[in-house]
Amino acid sequence: MNIDWAALGSVFGVSLVATVALVGLFTLGIVGLSKGAAATASGSGSTGSGSSAALARTGAYVCFGLCLAAVSYGIYIIVA
Repeated sequence: MNIDWAALGSVFGVSLVATVALVGLFTLGIVGLSKGAAATASGSGSTGSGSSAALARTGAYVCFGLCLAAVSYGIYIIVA
């Protein structure tokens, strides 16, 4: 039995980078949702807080959408 160590290392490296990137992106989404909720709760009378809350919520949804796209692409690669 012969193990191709270069290929194994390559797969390990790509898996590690993809995992860290997806977890980081999901974390940014959660932080964006919490910042949006905090801005909405703290500045109900201020006009600037509404736009920052909407921007934080939109950024969070973009992060979650990118996570969903990456996971869907991974499933597509496995199945195909």
